[in-house]
Amino acid sequence: MPTLRNGNLSALPLREFVLEGFRGGVEIQALLFAVFLALYVVTVLGNVSMIVVITLDARLHSPMYFFLKNLSFLDLCYSSVIAPNALANFLSSKAISFGGCAAQLFFFSFLGTTEAILLAVMAYDRFMAICSPLQYPVTMCPATCVRLVLGAYCGGCLNSIIETSLTFQLPFCSSNRIDHFFCDVPPLLRLACANTALNELVMFGICGFILVGAILGILVSYGYIAVTILRMRSGSGRHKLFSTCGSHLTAVSLFYGTGFIIYGQPGAVESMEQGKVFSVFYTLVIPVLNPLIYSLRNKDVKDALRRLGERPTALCSREAGERQCP
Repeated sequence: MPTLRNGNLSALPLREFVLEGFRGGVEIQALLFAVFLALYVVTVLGNVSMIVVITLDARLHSPMYFFLKNLSFLDLCYSSVIAPNALANFLSSKAISFGGCAAQLFFFSFLGTTEAILLAVMAYDRFMAICSPLQYPVTMCPATCVRLVLGAYCGGCLNSIIETSLTFQLPFCSSNRIDHFFCDVPPLLRLACANTALNELVMFGICGFILVGAILGILVSYGYIAVTILRMRSGSGRHKLFSTCGSHLTAVSLFYGTGFIIYGQPGAVESMEQGKVFSVFYTLVIPVLNPLIYSLRNKDVKDALRRLGERPTALCSREAGERQCP
């Protein structure tokens, strides 16, 4: 709560925040709990399945699926930063400690930024595979793939440190009630009793730089890919490449589209109610959709899932001989 000292407004140290979440009575909260729980369970099952399939199937041990496995890992962690705490808030106290709020913001920013950079890396991988197939095995060797992924994580960590430190060095004295269902920069800035122009400018600048830089890289990569595909004479080859690239472009459009709406425009911090709706899509729906997009539109992944399902039956048949495997 605010206090007056020598005519100036100052703030007592906050021990906790209150996440107000979504408005509504018990029925609305129960419905939201069920929706969030369903989305989170499907997210966990879908992304863990992708990680397991890519890990176990030797035919998927290529740079493309190495990046896809990391994308599934990020989606799994990303939703886990938000969903469990949101589910608990629907049923019990909406309080979150000061340190817990800072940690949630840090990991949310870290994982989200890393995923944004990783999607651009995946576009570069497709560009090299399609436009320079002879150089691809050398250019995208395992060491290079690991360095690219580590670079994405480093970029995410740097952005997260800047955003979290700038946000939590502000004095919070107007209230401790966050008008959101998780700790994010825009709703936290509304609670500060200091000038937040620098914070908003930095957030807009960093997010804009990441979004614009990554989108430009993706557009350039897919521009070359489109030209290469259109020059191909084989119709089946074109269809396979369009299918593979289409999955990635769908994931890119969903992620960057909602990210730009929430963070990529200066007025985003003023529309909290709209921001909540887009944040649900951004933090819970997209991690559900990514495994579906890459599995339903990718023949290699579907074949790997089928082989993985057939493996227990084959092992049981060898052990049981002619007996029927249960």
